[in-house]
Amino acid sequence: MDEDFSSRHESPPPPHVVGVSLCDSTPLLWRVEDLRSVRAQGLVGVLLGSLPRTPRQNGRLGRPLLLLPEEERLLRERHTAAALPARRQDGGGEELVVQVEQQQEEEQQRSYEEQSVLALEDRKSALLRAMTSSHSGGPGSGTGSEASDEALRGHLEDLDRSFSFPQSALAVQLSTARAGLSYCPEARAFLQADWPIREQHGSSCDARYQVFRDLRERGFYLTSAGKFGGDFLVYPGDPLRFHAHFIAICSALDESVCVLDVLSAARLGSNVKKTVLLCSPGTDGHILYTSLQWSGMV
Repeated sequence: MDEDFSSRHESPPPPHVVGVSLCDSTPLLWRVEDLRSVRAQGLVGVLLGSLPRTPRQNGRLGRPLLLLPEEERLLRERHTAAALPARRQDGGGEELVVQVEQQQEEEQQRSYEEQSVLALEDRKSALLRAMTSSHSGGPGSGTGSEASDEALRGHLEDLDRSFSFPQSALAVQLSTARAGLSYCPEARAFLQADWPIREQHGSSCDARYQVFRDLRERGFYLTSAGKFGGDFLVYPGDPLRFHAHFIAICSALDESVCVLDVLSAARLGSNVKKTVLLCSPGTDGHILYTSLQWSGMV
């Protein structure tokens, strides 16, 4: 009886701790289990990486996952996020760097061999077309046809023995940009302008976070609303299944707002079929919400 009681009242398993990597001032998630964990907690983020099989498209993206500052702060308050060790920020240390370089050399050698075979096949096809067209002008006898076939085979065998694909002709896909390069101090200084992102404690940052936390506790999903002129897009459920219903604009309770800004926000929300929410943290800890809907001007 005591065993049954204790089995029913076992302590819940500890929450999964998400490992956050920092690219300068940007929090990123790389591990699949971390992405699943934050998704289970209702945090969406933004995928940034290209897919290995289709690197040239941007319709569907993969790891890493970029977290909003409010998402990272919420994870930190829940004690479910921790920064990865510094030796793993760039991928795991010197051993992994050596492993990646070796893998790159193997891939390049494999690509060179494949391109060599393809170049030889192209050269044979061109030779075959040239010799076939040169002997197809007039009616040849059987002996002439056999001689031309023998000559063609001889040329193809000579091509197999003498063909060499130059290393300089190897087609290689190169990365043209990377954020935070150590040998680019201007770009690095720009990225570090707001460093560290997790320690921003301005009044606007606090207001955004309080609104984010309150809406998340109410069961809403939130993403960035920069392209809609707001702070957050508010979804009634998973963004993969629902459209956003609200555009949240965060401001302090005592902050003055221009009437023209209110009108433009309401008009924009009407055009994209969303309701604008003016969100302000109150003095008692509650969030005050004011909805705006465009009904025309007199």
